[in-house]
Amino acid sequence: MALDYRKCAEEIASNIGGGSNVISAAHCATRLRLVIADNSKVNKAALENVDGVKGMFESNGQLQLIIGTGTVNKVYDEFLAVTGASAASKADVKAAAASRMPLWKKILKTPGDVFVPILPAIVASGLMMGIVEAIPKFWPAFGQSDWFSFLDLVANTAFALLPVLVAISAARVFGGNIFLGAVIGLMMVHPALINAWTVGNYAAGEIPTWHLFFFNVQQVGYQGHVIPVILAVLLMSTIEKYLHKVVPEMIDLFVTPLCTVLVTAFITFTIIGPIFSVFENAVLAGAEKLITIGFGVGAAVMGAIYPLTVVMGLHHMYNVIEAGMISSTGVNFWMPIASAANFAQFGACLAVALKCRNQKTKSVALPSSLSASLGITEPAIFGINFRFMKPFVCGAIGGAVGSLFASWMHATDAAGNVVKFGATTYGVTGIPGIPAVNNVPVYLIELAIAAGIAFALTWIVWKEDEPQAAPAAAAPAAAPAVKVPTTSVIRCAAGQVLQPVEGNVIPYTQIPDDTFASGVLGAGVGVQPTGEVVVAPFDGEITSVAESKHAVGIESNGMELLIHVGVDTVAMNGDGFNCLVHEGDKVKAGQPLIQFSRAKIKAAGYSDTVAVLLTNSDDMEGVEFGAK
Repeated sequence: MALDYRKCAEEIASNIGGGSNVISAAHCATRLRLVIADNSKVNKAALENVDGVKGMFESNGQLQLIIGTGTVNKVYDEFLAVTGASAASKADVKAAAASRMPLWKKILKTPGDVFVPILPAIVASGLMMGIVEAIPKFWPAFGQSDWFSFLDLVANTAFALLPVLVAISAARVFGGNIFLGAVIGLMMVHPALINAWTVGNYAAGEIPTWHLFFFNVQQVGYQGHVIPVILAVLLMSTIEKYLHKVVPEMIDLFVTPLCTVLVTAFITFTIIGPIFSVFENAVLAGAEKLITIGFGVGAAVMGAIYPLTVVMGLHHMYNVIEAGMISSTGVNFWMPIASAANFAQFGACLAVALKCRNQKTKSVALPSSLSASLGITEPAIFGINFRFMKPFVCGAIGGAVGSLFASWMHATDAAGNVVKFGATTYGVTGIPGIPAVNNVPVYLIELAIAAGIAFALTWIVWKEDEPQAAPAAAAPAAAPAVKVPTTSVIRCAAGQVLQPVEGNVIPYTQIPDDTFASGVLGAGVGVQPTGEVVVAPFDGEITSVAESKHAVGIESNGMELLIHVGVDTVAMNGDGFNCLVHEGDKVKAGQPLIQFSRAKIKAAGYSDTVAVLLTNSDDMEGVEFGAK
């Protein structure tokens, strides 16, 4: 049975406190993204049970409802109509959400915003590095071939010039010119500088140094560094935006870029770079110490709490640590911990999918578990595990045990050096991480341990809640006496729509609302009412009823009609309206649907124009509008 988009939107609106509680609304490929004014008005339990909503989570100040590809855009359109909210872009929603976030969360969110856009390049390069380095282990001659040299160059490019990618992405995040950002990134890995990966080959005193004022700056690049680059671009963006405001337009084109780059470069090489390179190295050393502390206990703790950082939207900050590990040791030994944590959530979600009897839960859990096995855990965590909590906890336990095992699995090479179990890339976990690890059998055992424990525990401790009986519907209010309409206002091959309320009929383009007048919700007419009762314009079925009682949807013979009393009247929260029908009711032409008070609408400062829109007018043949 096809999803009723209008009903889904109305139920979402009714469970978030109505349109007046929505600051901003947008959608991506699969999710409805909302910024809510007062979260205490949100009924999360009811939202999770709305037909069409496959999962719900809060991230970075946004309430995100998982609806699905090809469906979310239709629900979104209905949501705007129901709530009266204005359409916004994802960037607008992010900006609105970010403005409401506490400072500490803004700081922790930034690395994720910087790294997410460049992950495809990092993942592709890392996987290729894993494959290229693995082939000579089985085919030694390949390691001496031109093909190996060529593929090694291709695979290493993203990591060799990582500061450039980071700088461009950071410039987008901070609102700076991305090309100036690229210059800063390129400057930090300029070939005139000593490569940061080879500086260890120089003896004390051999490293060339600049003497700039009272600063002694070693001429060393920042290959593999992340934090100094992000801070440098933040400084650059701040300087650039300030100069754009104060420099006269006549000279802004060349003065602003020149001063921005020069000042940023000087502060970066004299202050930001030296200080935060030391800080970054300390963070890496601390992360390594944490993972290995207490015979792997630290790794177990991180495997357990990793999913919590996903819930808080902070897990992308690990990319900074992982990038530093690869640049300093060539091995990302944080990746097995993330993989154990993610694959454990897969095991817990799969247990729910196989054990539950509720078809809606099963339809969400099964594909979500598959997604988690591929390293994308948000659908499993937010749609199932965290929602039911026990599977989430079981997944955390499985992740802890898997991470503990991974921390023990280091090897010794032929020269007696310890080779840490890890990967050649980051940003990839689960099954896609197989080509990237340096010990595939150990990796597969780790995944099996993590998922197996999470699955077994979930199967034992999680029990499905019994469905609650739906409350009895209230009896409809007494219908007022009305005159049965005879004038048609919309005609098409499927039938005709009678005038649903007494008054003066006007073109829909004259309705005093941009959304209605633009036709985005469908073409039709407006009625400037003289009466106060909306009646059924044809024999049909009520498909939706607004919580605020000011609008209904009605369908007949393929015609899908929206009758919306007043403009922006959703904000009246039902005051002055009496809806006389329920969703699913069969109605006859002339049957009263809504009784309303024109005086109250006018007193509230809104137009009482009634919009009568054929929402699928594009699908109808021979459509005509106007009183006849």
